[in-house]
Amino acid sequence: MAGLISRFFSASDEQLMWRVKLQDDHQAFNLLMERWQGPIRNLCLRMLGDSHEAEDLCQTAFARVFASRARWEPAAKVSTFLWRIALNLCHDQLRKHRRRGEFSLEGLEDGVCEGEPTLADGGPGPDSQLEASESAALVRQALLRLDPIYRETVVLRHYEGLKFCEIAQVLKIPEGTVKSRMAEGLSQLRKLLNNLKDEPLCKNKTQNRVMIAL
Repeated sequence: MAGLISRFFSASDEQLMWRVKLQDDHQAFNLLMERWQGPIRNLCLRMLGDSHEAEDLCQTAFARVFASRARWEPAAKVSTFLWRIALNLCHDQLRKHRRRGEFSLEGLEDGVCEGEPTLADGGPGPDSQLEASESAALVRQALLRLDPIYRETVVLRHYEGLKFCEIAQVLKIPEGTVKSRMAEGLSQLRKLLNNLKDEPLCKNKTQNRVMIAL
């Protein structure tokens, strides 16, 4: 029994999704959610800048995956499927924002993505942690001012660690286009950071120090 449980929890995403597809296995789907909720939520937060919206879209993304389980085919990794669904939801939400004329940084300023430094974490002293948190907050502000097509590329590459070929699969575009968007996105991000560095959040901070947060 112990060996069976061990094999279940060590199963690949694709093996778990097959169980969901063929057997409506809720336990397998819950394990998939445990593995991917954090990354998907962080993606939505960095794309939208609102922690509440990010949480809602994360839940919606998994609901859509489960609803479409019968149509899932292993043509690509489950993670690719998840990234794509989440990004489509983010773009839909961004279009709603534009129609309403909304643009707010408050949600992202309040929310902290998993893996980013906080004052409660162990490691460096409070001064160093505060500086890192301020720098990360500045980068998040700049990131939200990028066009979404550049923002998603930067987020998937720098924050989620996807390779260029994997990003190309998620976005369904050539790898060369991904690299071009990445170069342009980073160029624009540097300019935005340069413009933001004298604002109150990063007073007396340098652009090079801020770029560490990427």
